[in-house]
Amino acid sequence: MSRCAGILMPITSLPSPYGIGTIGKEAYKFADFLKKSGQTIWQILPVGPTSYGDSPYQSFSTYAGNPYMIDLDMLVEEGLLKKADIKKYNFGTNPGYVDYEQIYNSRFEVLRIAFDNFKEQDQTAFRSFKRRNCSWLGNYSLYMAVKKSFGMKAWTEWEDEAIRVREEKAVAKYKRKYADEINFWSFLQFKFYEQWEKFRAYVNSKGIKLLGDMPIYVAMDSADTWANPEVFWLDEYRNPVCVAGCPPDYFSATGQLWGNPLYNWEYLKETGYDWWFKRIKAADALFDITRIDHFRAFDSYYAIPYPAENAINGSWMEGPGIEFFNLMREKLGDIEIVAEDLGTLTPGVIQLLKDSGYPGMKVLEFAFDSGEENDYLPHRYTENCVVYSGTHDNDTLMGWKASAKEQDIQHAINYCGITEEEGFNWGIIRTAYASVADTAIIQMQDILGLGSEARMNTPSTLGGNWEWRIDKQALTKELAAKLKEMVVTYNRLED
Repeated sequence: MSRCAGILMPITSLPSPYGIGTIGKEAYKFADFLKKSGQTIWQILPVGPTSYGDSPYQSFSTYAGNPYMIDLDMLVEEGLLKKADIKKYNFGTNPGYVDYEQIYNSRFEVLRIAFDNFKEQDQTAFRSFKRRNCSWLGNYSLYMAVKKSFGMKAWTEWEDEAIRVREEKAVAKYKRKYADEINFWSFLQFKFYEQWEKFRAYVNSKGIKLLGDMPIYVAMDSADTWANPEVFWLDEYRNPVCVAGCPPDYFSATGQLWGNPLYNWEYLKETGYDWWFKRIKAADALFDITRIDHFRAFDSYYAIPYPAENAINGSWMEGPGIEFFNLMREKLGDIEIVAEDLGTLTPGVIQLLKDSGYPGMKVLEFAFDSGEENDYLPHRYTENCVVYSGTHDNDTLMGWKASAKEQDIQHAINYCGITEEEGFNWGIIRTAYASVADTAIIQMQDILGLGSEARMNTPSTLGGNWEWRIDKQALTKELAAKLKEMVVTYNRLED
């Protein structure tokens, strides 16, 4: 990457009259704001359909787009909806937060109206979309249709054993029985991808790259696991043998129990990592740059015996290592990747990152712990890294300032030379921009100086996460000018 700056801003956090951010008009406006601000990267969170807990890191599909992000006003413009169809529904009452329960109960009803109207239109483009995406779309749409018929239970709890284990006759039976419902879920993907391509083209036309996020693991309750059980470390009953997480650390004294099934790396190696490379190729088609979450698991991954109450009793196992990335380059060419390498790093992980050549991540909120020397302090950086004020898993800068140890905050103030007049958040942002890191990315909440009320996620907690939304009036000309001046000052803007 050349020296540049960007903003971390989830699409769901954009303003919208329909309870959640979409890839519609406000997304285009945010791209305009980025351009005025001298930013050349827009980092987002995963865009897959969310499942239990509303986490973008627990998705029903690694390929599908989130139906919540489909812009309803664009469907109105197409004649698939009337404004009156939308106004009948409640999408939540607080513009500052996403009410996921309300969204779930309302949005799909509206989208079904659009689908019913779509049936009267020309289906040529839709049929072409289904053909082009047949490798995943059929399984996903069937999965969602069957899942709905079983009251949205996880596939491991479906009462019909035959469809649970995908017996051929059962698959054919359910395809016939729920043909219209299957088409509905395919229609949603057709509209998501149609809107996404226009959105991405607009962002790129402003000289801005989309930095997307790809979770390393997929959800147990997903079309991927249901349709490809051989890819995962499951027992004869298709239950996980071990699940993913990480040991006790900075975030949690009992570790993080994510619960995702681990991979059957032996099978994946035998098949030339084909499943994985298709997944990465799909991410590269969605984004300009892909951040691989939990990169360290390619060196060694934490396996927690299933079932478990917490992540304390896991053990480390060997991942595929550099062989995986060397083969990936052979098959896919050079794909722009950012490696999420946060946490306690072993020599093996450090070597893997070096051998891969991918930029790792530096988080300034980790730099000032107890005044100790660590690799998150800017004077330890190399150019090939991405520096952040904080990530979606951290408190905001102002929230951290209010809750961290006094000596840590004083260390940050002294190290960064922050004055009261400048403001704590702007002093940290300036430090990130001034560093040698090729890329500096700042959370939108930190640019706005918001407190813990705007925190995106608290790891190992359920509820109250992924909800923050930006105030529609927050993106001012003055703010754009302030960012632009800083970008120019620290040479983070190409001509």
